[in-house]
Amino acid sequence: MKNIVIFGAPGSGKGTQSELIIKKYGLGHISTGDVLRAEIKNETELGKTAKQFIDKGQLIPDDLMVSILASVYDGFGKDHAGVIFDGFPRTIPQAEALKAMLAERGHSVAAMIELDVPEDELMTRLIKRGQESGRSDDNAETIKKRLDVYHNQTSPLIEWYSKEGIHYHIDGLGSLDRIFGDIEKVIDNI
Repeated sequence: MKNIVIFGAPGSGKGTQSELIIKKYGLGHISTGDVLRAEIKNETELGKTAKQFIDKGQLIPDDLMVSILASVYDGFGKDHAGVIFDGFPRTIPQAEALKAMLAERGHSVAAMIELDVPEDELMTRLIKRGQESGRSDDNAETIKKRLDVYHNQTSPLIEWYSKEGIHYHIDGLGSLDRIFGDIEKVIDNI
């Protein structure tokens, strides 16, 4: 089983690379962003609560995310090939909670794959994505807040996963094929 945390700032290509990983390796995919957007669209209580945080560019409370995550993860059954965690964890307490949740099931994270992209490129990608998709959270002001949150709260995870011995740095600039080729080398060797 290859549970993978795909990691990077908003706009770094996590969703795109996740699709390629799923296609090649048959892994499940948990995108907290997709899960939360569906809850918001369906106007569930969770969605209403989550929207208040997202609209301010803030992170969703940990206990809320871990319970959602555990439920979605268990939905893949006991004998799955592994899951890509996309958009979670974003803080060290979340990483610890994910480790504990997986350990309760006899599972673990095999690799944290970091897609590293310079901030000016991230801004360009996200503004373009917002124009193409109509996502309300892809506007310059909210993007800046999300990148600030990433740098202040999320990037310490790189060091945490390095200490765990499962951090893999990938240069997220360049051709899709080259980036995915670098990811394949990591997955094939875990």
